[in-house]
Amino acid sequence: MIQCAEAIVEFRGSLVYKRRIRKRYRINEIDERIRKERTRAEARIMSEARRHGVPTPIISDVMDHVLVMERIEGALVRDIMTPRISERIGELAGILHRSGIIHGDLTPSNIILSHDGRLYLIDFGLAYFDSSTESRGVDVHVYFQSLAATHASSLTELRESFVKGYTRTLPDAPDVLARVAEIERRGRYVVRKSKL
Repeated sequence: MIQCAEAIVEFRGSLVYKRRIRKRYRINEIDERIRKERTRAEARIMSEARRHGVPTPIISDVMDHVLVMERIEGALVRDIMTPRISERIGELAGILHRSGIIHGDLTPSNIILSHDGRLYLIDFGLAYFDSSTESRGVDVHVYFQSLAATHASSLTELRESFVKGYTRTLPDAPDVLARVAEIERRGRYVVRKSKL
């Protein structure tokens, strides 16, 4: 069992049960509704991503605030990252974005390399439908920030590999990458400004 900020994840044989945690600061009826809606939305977005060719766990059942899905055996990409894997992640991110899906937490910790060599995107708890350049840019920026935190020594090579795959699958990738650069500049300005 793993406890995350939003959910408890249990592994039962070939299945994974993801149960959204009750937020005690919310009124109970509102909390129930939000958890149910977010669970259904996550299942819908995962299924849509899979329909467009992005490997995700297959959903077995959706019950109120519990999502039951296929367990993917393999390694977290965070632990085995290479330029080739980053390029493949770029391809998948491009397909997601071309399909109007924003992952919301695109990090190497949310991608599994299965034993058969396929990359699976997991944890769509923050995902949503959007085709704006800004949202796509933020998604890519999150990925780059996570690389900086976990793979700083090979950051440049991993970023370049991602861009190679991303531009292969998303026609307007140059616009998104320009926005990523703008988002990075905004972040540096905020950090610099806050030290004044």
